[in-house]
Amino acid sequence: MLYEHKVLTTHQITEIAYPSSRAANMRLLQLYKWRVLDRFQPFIASGTAPMHYVLDVAGAAVVAREGGLDPRDLDYRHERAIGIAHSLRLAHTVGTNAFFTALIARSRNPDASGQLTAWWSEARCKRHFGDIVRPDGYGRWHEHRSAFEWFLEFDFGTERPDRVAAKLPGYAKLATATGITTPILFWMPTTRRETRVRHALATALNTLDDPTLVPVATSSADFVTGDRDAHPAAARWQLLEGRQLTSRRLALAELGRAWPHLPPLPPSSSTSVATGNSDSWSDLLPPSPLAPGPTPRRGTR
Repeated sequence: MLYEHKVLTTHQITEIAYPSSRAANMRLLQLYKWRVLDRFQPFIASGTAPMHYVLDVAGAAVVAREGGLDPRDLDYRHERAIGIAHSLRLAHTVGTNAFFTALIARSRNPDASGQLTAWWSEARCKRHFGDIVRPDGYGRWHEHRSAFEWFLEFDFGTERPDRVAAKLPGYAKLATATGITTPILFWMPTTRRETRVRHALATALNTLDDPTLVPVATSSADFVTGDRDAHPAAARWQLLEGRQLTSRRLALAELGRAWPHLPPLPPSSSTSVATGNSDSWSDLLPPSPLAPGPTPRRGTR
């Protein structure tokens, strides 16, 4: 997961694979000592930032061998991996990853009816679609014998709304080139920002030759739902249909039926996005979002 998504915080790693922060911290310390993982703690103006983890050299060797590659052929350099600590995009990358790890945590909840079955990083999306669009991630949610896939645009509030909306023609071009229409979910930091961006998106959508090629829904991090947990799978998504700014909010699973012109996805398929040519990097399949189950303990005498 760290090779695919570059950096994860302790909380995000706990959401992915561990029953508690204590269990995660104990294991992460050991992996750090073995140089499977490296870590850093970014400076923040107030309080204490969580520990951030990246892949270290021993971990990269394991990833390469498990993928059938020589470690020298893996697209990995330690100085580049730890260099994200000083990247201007660190907060954006961590925020995007938090969106998906929240879905993983929801999937691991015993009461949950849905599961995140696919999560592609920005880097993997760039490898396949970067000449047309550069989404921040790709995801697939399976619930009630149906599946829904989407591209994520994680808005950090740093771009003008019209610049955000200018991405829609690229997605229309991708849908035309691949013959696959994939919805785009825009995640904003506040409802106020969401309202402004929605107006810009509606204007851009109406300029497209075929707006049905670009199904759009939006949500914001501070939107309060009736769900006890404020996860992205809750009923918080608002469709964008031309200049009709609907107010009804849908759950992630409901979005799969929100656009009647989209064919249903087979839930058994891993992904339906077109991937084009592969190379040594993309020959490593994206990791499953859900961690493997625990190994059965051997009975004691």
